[in-house]
Amino acid sequence: MNFGDLFDSPWKVAIIAIVVLVLFGSKKLPGAARSLGQSMRILKREVQGLHEEDAESTTAASGTSAKPAPAELTAAPAAPAVDQQAQIDALQQQIRDMQRASAMDPVASKQDASAQ
Repeated sequence: MNFGDLFDSPWKVAIIAIVVLVLFGSKKLPGAARSLGQSMRILKREVQGLHEEDAESTTAASGTSAKPAPAELTAAPAAPAVDQQAQIDALQQQIRDMQRASAMDPVASKQDASAQ
């Protein structure tokens, strides 16, 4: 069976959606989608940052001055700190979301209580 044939019928898509819903539960799907979206946004920012760094290194290599201006030296360290803080904030939000989801899930709470 080819993966291209997997989504050729609306019935197949509906069956896959029902299986995913049964496996993960309706309470956990919004949290999982939210964390996936946040992870994708972080990845997108990182890729854009890499492209910007490549562009800066290319312009610096083709530039006439070998030494950057003082304003550029002070601006460069601030950008990674902002990105790191944004990543930390996003990860903390994911942790809070997971804690809320586990607090709302009675099965996981019972398993945690029995494990202790």
